[in-house]
Amino acid sequence: MSKSSPRRFGGRSTGTVTVIEAKVHRSSARNARMAFILTAVIVGLLSAVVAASSIHPILAVFVGALIGVPTGGLVWLLVRVWPVIRLLWWWTPETILGVLLLTAWVQLANHTPTLVTLLVVALVVGVPAAIRPVRRQVIAWTWCLVVRHRLRVCFAQFIIANQSGSLPLILWAKPTPVGERVWVYLRPGLSAKDLEGRLDKIAVTCHASTVLIERASENNAAYLRFDIKRREVLTAHVGSPLVNVIDPAAPVSASPLTVPTALDLPDVEAPTITLPAQGKPAGKKPAASTANGSKPAASSASPEADDVSDWI
Repeated sequence: MSKSSPRRFGGRSTGTVTVIEAKVHRSSARNARMAFILTAVIVGLLSAVVAASSIHPILAVFVGALIGVPTGGLVWLLVRVWPVIRLLWWWTPETILGVLLLTAWVQLANHTPTLVTLLVVALVVGVPAAIRPVRRQVIAWTWCLVVRHRLRVCFAQFIIANQSGSLPLILWAKPTPVGERVWVYLRPGLSAKDLEGRLDKIAVTCHASTVLIERASENNAAYLRFDIKRREVLTAHVGSPLVNVIDPAAPVSASPLTVPTALDLPDVEAPTITLPAQGKPAGKKPAASTANGSKPAASSASPEADDVSDWI
């Protein structure tokens, strides 16, 4: 459903404002006609069968038509306006918040003097802006409202939807320590695998650093959870209480934080082992050891080598 204006100003048209995409509009009209026909026929036949048990069959047909046609018209209206209902759902938080603020302003202006009205408005706006925890909560929930619409832009612009053009249903969003978490219900034609290849584009659209997608339900693959990260809390500098345990006046040698040296095996002095005299075998010398205590490899060249002349 699009609304265009043929008027021209300065030789150029004023443009076209699209409220509902043309593909969605055609699909909604087709589904509405099918829903009207099926509902009217089924409800009319059932009503006629029930009415035929107490009145004449011809009159029962008219009674069935009188019941089936209005029922089909109600279903047609519901299916036809479903894109508009979905559009209103996307803007429900902003609409409710705007109505509440406008109602509060009107009531305050009608029942209080101007000076009191301005003072109350200044307190309502100034106190959250001055108190840091309140200000951070307001900003976090504002980002939740923004992210819902940014995700809708992602689905409409570069994520393939189903053939009827129905976008996934963005349910709710809440702030997290690193960003926002949004729950989304996919329509037929999309899966989590299709979205994983576009996480970088989703992050750019949502003005975030990274985006992660996980299943929010083990039994339903269409119910997903988007974790939008804007900052990393693990890279923050955290003060350690262990610093207060160390006495700054203590000498360096007495500090428990002295870094040990001689960690490599060549740098470690091997202890000298002296065997008792009665334990030495006669006619044999103790094998020489290397710096780390290991024995050297036996040399292949020996003066007492076997005579290999017979093998030549």
